[in-house]
Amino acid sequence: MKNTNRVLLVMAVVVGLSACGPKEPVQTVDWYKAHDVERKAMVDRCKANPGELENTPNCVNATDAANALVWSSKGGISGVKAPTFGQKPKPTKE
Repeated sequence: MKNTNRVLLVMAVVVGLSACGPKEPVQTVDWYKAHDVERKAMVDRCKANPGELENTPNCVNATDAANALVWSSKGGISGVKAPTFGQKPKPTKE
């Protein structure tokens, strides 16, 4: 009986894990800064389904990259680096 339960448990785990399917690779903020097409596509995808995707690593990184690029294109604030997700901006010494 114990062996039957173990076999059923293993089968359930295998079936459950195979249903997850392949996951997309997580790209960094720097990667998204360097890849305009992919960044814009990911930001659009995230905006289209915020309830499900908003807090996924790729959405956070693509959004952070887009915000950092906008920030730097506007000159930012003198002496302060652009903030990134989960961090406070740190003033630089001149």
